[in-house]
Amino acid sequence: MSFPEPDYGRLDDPEALAEADPGEMLRHVASAAAQVREARLLATEAGIDRVAAGGRPRAVVIVGMGASGIVGDLIDAVCGLGCPVPVTTVRGHRLPGWVGVADLVIAVSRSGSTEETLGLVADAARRGCRLLCVGAGGSPLADMALQAGGLFVPAPAAARSRAALWGLAVPPLLALDTLGLTVVRPEVLERTAERLEEMSHLCRPASESFVNPGKQTALEIAGSIPVIWGTSPLTGVVARRFAAQLATDAKYPAIPGELPEAGHGQVVVFDGPFASRTGSAEAGEDDFFRDRVDEPETTRLCLVVVRDTDEHPQVTRWREASAELAAERGVTVTELTARGEHPLERLAGLIAHADYASVYLALALGTDPTPLPAIQELEVRIS
Repeated sequence: MSFPEPDYGRLDDPEALAEADPGEMLRHVASAAAQVREARLLATEAGIDRVAAGGRPRAVVIVGMGASGIVGDLIDAVCGLGCPVPVTTVRGHRLPGWVGVADLVIAVSRSGSTEETLGLVADAARRGCRLLCVGAGGSPLADMALQAGGLFVPAPAAARSRAALWGLAVPPLLALDTLGLTVVRPEVLERTAERLEEMSHLCRPASESFVNPGKQTALEIAGSIPVIWGTSPLTGVVARRFAAQLATDAKYPAIPGELPEAGHGQVVVFDGPFASRTGSAEAGEDDFFRDRVDEPETTRLCLVVVRDTDEHPQVTRWREASAELAAERGVTVTELTARGEHPLERLAGLIAHADYASVYLALALGTDPTPLPAIQELEVRIS
């Protein structure tokens, strides 16, 4: 089995890129910095400080599905291990039994009409939970928040759901800052927006592949099955986001993971049928010089390491050893490295890199990144 051959020339032809991207997904990805600034304004206008009126909650429960669901993982990563209360993400139809009146439930839905999210909000309201909802203005979610006496913050309207992460994430982060559960000051949000602007400039369509990080990463993983490993809880979020964006934009499979856990399980795929041992010491001279003309071209693995600047020393050893082991087995290794002091800045740069790479991979393969026919057909069958 082999993947379609990418059209390398298309990535350096802005007109060809525009023609291959009729839904303007690249433009939506480029809206990230504007989303940060607009979401901060919308949250302030909605009275985000009111979340603190009831004092610190026992726990924070974030509910959301699909592209909105990653918001919970992002918030948990930004809060970090020092957060004085647990932060839990729920994806599904039921809240845990322990969730109750002492807890803050944050519901996130770009459309404001996600079935599972609305069901969880109704359940939270019945249990007397404090509610913060973020989504489309005038949506069922907005109506439910109003009826339950919760706070509703409208999301910026510009971006498509899978490119709307920052417009959805900023209001909950500001709420948790108000509650003293994390520190996300205005200057941090502005540095985050500036980092997103920097990535948009570097990854703009007119920027050629050899200097464009999004295009470079797309070409490095094209034709392979990416195994994407984060080296911290924060970059583990990026790994999962990258895999999700590859699926929705490029309709392309990927395997996300996080070290050290991935080193205890997923690493065994480097000994499987999608890895080649021709680069290892076990490959003899006869094997190296064999005639490959009649051998079928097969799909190979590619290890994508998403590095954090705040790695546990033992994880650094895992990362270095894993990269060596992969390379010895003929697995290509590529790295994305975080920049910035605040966790939100580091996340922003890495997620922007991954988002651009997923769109550019789709365009290189001749796939329109905007339509989601399989999801739409599945929803019709379920309904």
